[in-house]
Amino acid sequence: MGEASGPGRVELTVLGQAPVERADAARNRRRILDAASRLLAEQGPEAVTMNAVAAAAGMGVGTVYRRFGDVARLLLALLDHREQQFQEAFLDGPAPLGPGAPPVDRLRAFLYALTDHIAAHRTVMLAAETASPMALYRSAAYVAWHAHVSMLLHRTRPEADEAVLAHLLLAPFGPGLIRHLSDDRGTPLDEFKAAVDHLLGMCLPVRADGARADGASAD
Repeated sequence: MGEASGPGRVELTVLGQAPVERADAARNRRRILDAASRLLAEQGPEAVTMNAVAAAAGMGVGTVYRRFGDVARLLLALLDHREQQFQEAFLDGPAPLGPGAPPVDRLRAFLYALTDHIAAHRTVMLAAETASPMALYRSAAYVAWHAHVSMLLHRTRPEADEAVLAHLLLAPFGPGLIRHLSDDRGTPLDEFKAAVDHLLGMCLPVRADGARADGASAD
């Protein structure tokens, strides 16, 4: 059972992409993304500039700017396919990440999956954040995450301001923090997820089965 018409559904599109594209526009978009992907793989995110992408794609830099606006949106667009897969998993996939489980269990499963998702793509996400600090929060991906978490929080804590609480709950899941913990401090992702359980235990009520949100006994 999916949630195609319910709260939390935000259809992801490649940032900067029009809903309907001409064939030549679609080819240009693909050439730009292919060029950016090659630069990223061969030289790292620092090499992905609008001028470098335009040169690698064999087109004018003005075309690249018109298509994506800035480097941050171009980098985030490279993750669009993975974001689509991630959204399908948490909106339409099997429980507990997808529908069918209690909201607290779904929220835990979502934050676990988000940890893995950001960890896998932290370099590109961090480069986009460095290029434009607000880029992630304005992206279709973050809008989808926030809408989904807000929906689950509303079902769990209806008396709370779920929109603000969702932002606060998502705040630790920035690529910078996950990269710092993983790369600089060598913190395993399992430890990060264990901390997520404690965080949920502090802000959410007990589950219907009598267990706390962090999985411990409610006694």
